[in-house]
Amino acid sequence: MPKEKIHIAIAEDQHLFRESLHALLSIQVNIRILLEEDNGKTFLEKIKAMELLPDIALIDINMPGLNGMELTEILRSDFPAIKVIILSVYKQDRLIAKMINSGACAYLNKNCDAAELFTAIDSVHKNGFYMTGEVLHAIRQTTSQTIKKIKGFNAVLEELTKREKEILELICKEYNSAEIADKLYLSIRTVEGHRNNLLLKTNSKNTAGLVMFALKHDLFQLLL
Repeated sequence: MPKEKIHIAIAEDQHLFRESLHALLSIQVNIRILLEEDNGKTFLEKIKAMELLPDIALIDINMPGLNGMELTEILRSDFPAIKVIILSVYKQDRLIAKMINSGACAYLNKNCDAAELFTAIDSVHKNGFYMTGEVLHAIRQTTSQTIKKIKGFNAVLEELTKREKEILELICKEYNSAEIADKLYLSIRTVEGHRNNLLLKTNSKNTAGLVMFALKHDLFQLLL
């Protein structure tokens, strides 16, 4: 049985890198490229006009029109079904953490190899996030000095039910909703309901935000 096609859009202003990315992705039988643009504003305008939306947007940070952070925030607000993977040369911890906090589902260095890019695409499509060791380190570094100052954190933890904590842990272990439902003997609809409650209670934008919440607060050893 053929794999489900993953629809991709690319926002990248460096022509050579964009062409290389296109060549790399276009030979994958389970990937279809729907859109390529070198300008963030033009990219967004074309997304708004599309009938078939991409599953994943590969986005650079420095672009004319709209930069990667602005574009990510708009996509998360107006097109939440589109999952964002950031591709960038920048390695600063604060920037990485800020991009994840803005709604990106993954952050990859442009020097990553093809295998990691494909792994990230598959993981984001299936599970809603992909976090490298570099990203986990960045989140820890940028939150370690401020976590104690966050008001209401204990109240949030106390508000989570036992079932929600179980589901959050499985999300962090890269289980998707169907797999969680099977493991906990629940319906997928029930799992999705718990997932939505977790998003609301933790004020997270997406699945990556839930993982970031768990990571910030050392909820599970699996993230160490």
